[in-house]
Amino acid sequence: MRQNGVLLPVSSLPSLYGIGCFSKEAYDFIDRLKEAGQTLWQILPLGPTSYGDSPYQSFSTFAGNPYFIDLVTLTAEGLLTKEECDGADFGGRPDRVDYGKLYQNRFGVLRRACENALDLGVMQTEDYERFRDQESQWLSDYALFMAVKDRFSGKGWEHWDADIRLRRPEAMRRYRIELEKDIVFYEFLQYEFYRQWMRLKDYANKQGIRIIGDIPIYVAFDSADTWGNPALFQLDQDNVPEAVAGCPPDGFSDAGQLWGNPLYDWAYHESEGYEWWIRRIRHCFKIYDIMRIDHFRGFDEYYSIPYGDESAVNGSWKKGPGMSLFHAVRKEFGDLSIIAEDLGFLTDGVRRLLKESGYPGMKVLQFAFDSREESDYLPHNYGRNCVVYTGTHDNDTLLGWYDAILPEDKEMALTYLNNRETDEGQVHWDYICLAMRSVADTCIIPMQDFLGLRSEGRINTPSTLGENWTWRMEKGAFTKELAERIRKLTKLYGRG
Repeated sequence: MRQNGVLLPVSSLPSLYGIGCFSKEAYDFIDRLKEAGQTLWQILPLGPTSYGDSPYQSFSTFAGNPYFIDLVTLTAEGLLTKEECDGADFGGRPDRVDYGKLYQNRFGVLRRACENALDLGVMQTEDYERFRDQESQWLSDYALFMAVKDRFSGKGWEHWDADIRLRRPEAMRRYRIELEKDIVFYEFLQYEFYRQWMRLKDYANKQGIRIIGDIPIYVAFDSADTWGNPALFQLDQDNVPEAVAGCPPDGFSDAGQLWGNPLYDWAYHESEGYEWWIRRIRHCFKIYDIMRIDHFRGFDEYYSIPYGDESAVNGSWKKGPGMSLFHAVRKEFGDLSIIAEDLGFLTDGVRRLLKESGYPGMKVLQFAFDSREESDYLPHNYGRNCVVYTGTHDNDTLLGWYDAILPEDKEMALTYLNNRETDEGQVHWDYICLAMRSVADTCIIPMQDFLGLRSEGRINTPSTLGENWTWRMEKGAFTKELAERIRKLTKLYGRG
């Protein structure tokens, strides 16, 4: 079935209070997607972001980001007042997220909501108890992890006192008693997050929109996942990493990329029947309809860098679980709607793994137009079982990319399009049409490309810190006229 959708992070939605969230504007966006004939909304990971604000470095692979809790909804529930929300400084720009101000001021407002919820007896309701019971496998550890992190002034768990860092039973009991109020707060945030998200997802599904979620292959070292489950990772007896994740030196970086995530002990996972991965995937398909797995190559081979190295130069490739993991997943769930992020240099082993899994890989148009060589990303090389993108969250926008490419690559692109008359300010529509008319079963277009934004709309520049993850769509930008234009193209190319 040919289908079409839009890539837009939740954080990039317009809203009243500093960051996109599960607010009325999110429901309006879904309505506009429906008007535009779209059937897919792809988002980025929903987890609570850690230092650097990247959704790919989260304090938990199961928990949700408290920033996405809609304050207007909490006001309607009697947990906050409008004055309390309006009086907090969450940043004044409608087109940018100010994570510093969110961190400083959002949690204070949310704590007031929690105190009011306690007074109103929310924590004694059957709904609240049901949530705690259903999510008990991760919620208890996550709430304790965050409460202890606050006790140690936000330090990573490797810097905590040894007794709690190593989860000694007496310390676990003592901290649960001492930090009970904070633990309740973090559990309450997850209750509100998932109540609001599941309502929004249900609304989207009823409008014919399916949600594509995104999970990183790795978890962060400073996370409840690593602290709570050290046996899953390549850690020594003191829970210090033996090696960490990254990627080797290449044409873009002489030092490679040092991500720092802990590496899985795949032999242990296999001995446990991949139970943790099955739990993780079950959770994902409760909150998403389709799942994109980031860095699919790492399941075939993963790059292992000695812990303590300051670059990725001394790393080496190690064998991953391959189809053993996906056989276990298929045995548990049957066939699932999974997208494999197979970008970058592909070995024969990755190609075999992708083929055997049957998952569609990704094709990115911005990678296609290199005048020096033939590319698998050129549409005439596609098979049907793939997902085509004009760009991803790691790319510049189409117009930003087009402004920056080499003259010979631009010449090749124009020749491929057979169109030299297009106004360069409108050339993004040529590439959107190229993606939509390709044979790929699924086509996803970043919202910034539909809006015709240049580099000011870029979400992330890999291996940099500072302005990433901050872009927001301004209120009213997704007009009825734009939706109608998208709808006509979607119908024309048989993706309705």
